[in-house]
Amino acid sequence: MNIGILLKEGPYNHQASDTAYKFAEAAIAKGHKVDAVFLYNDGVTNVTKLGDPPQDDRNVAARWSELAKKNDFKVLACIAASKRRGINDDVLIDGSEITGLGTLTDIAIRNDRLLTFGD
Repeated sequence: MNIGILLKEGPYNHQASDTAYKFAEAAIAKGHKVDAVFLYNDGVTNVTKLGDPPQDDRNVAARWSELAKKNDFKVLACIAASKRRGINDDVLIDGSEITGLGTLTDIAIRNDRLLTFGD
């Protein structure tokens, strides 16, 4: 099954980011393909390299970057949501890019499922 993921929450203020990540890991382990992860609203903060979590905490951005590279998918940040939060291409992790909402429509059309995480 081909899966698209929509993540609408930031990495440290809501469980949605961790749940989306764990879901993607589990789906891949079961043989499904994650086609893309689209970040919307505060979800765009999942892909900035500006965060510097303490050593004993998880680095959400690094986790997404590694999973995306290892499994050949992109983590896509909504351009409007990114601009509102001061996020540009210079601060994005490897394996991510900024794109428009039309890309989310494409992800929904070309995949068997689109799962949404967050409010």
